[in-house]
Amino acid sequence: MSSQFAADAAQVEAIVNVVAAVERTQRDKDAEGFLALFHPDALWTTAHGKVLIGFDAIAEFTRKVLPAASWDGQVTYEVVHTQFLRPDVAAVKVRQVYQGAEGVSSEGAPLYVMTREEGEGGRWLLTACQNTQVAADPE
Repeated sequence: MSSQFAADAAQVEAIVNVVAAVERTQRDKDAEGFLALFHPDALWTTAHGKVLIGFDAIAEFTRKVLPAASWDGQVTYEVVHTQFLRPDVAAVKVRQVYQGAEGVSSEGAPLYVMTREEGEGGRWLLTACQNTQVAADPE
């Protein structure tokens, strides 16, 4: 982790826990649990380029597609880099892997800009997120 701002281990752990909650809610196809991780003014761009601005748009999309997703629910999310832009703002690079019966089905490279709510012990929320599908490596 590199940063111009010092981050204590508790803040890094809190961010890792949010990403773990993203993984858990995606695996469980739990739309409401997933939505609870977002800032009210969040924006989200899906891996296929659909731009969702505001919680209501994210919620409408998520409630429609997540429970009906055709993948088998095997997905992993790994924090690969965290950079604190301010003490209450972090850019978090994630490796996302959907696994099918035959092995890796697809991989994503999300970037989550997360913000921490005000106050001592404020929780971290997904605020500006861009998911990018990783293209197959041409051989």
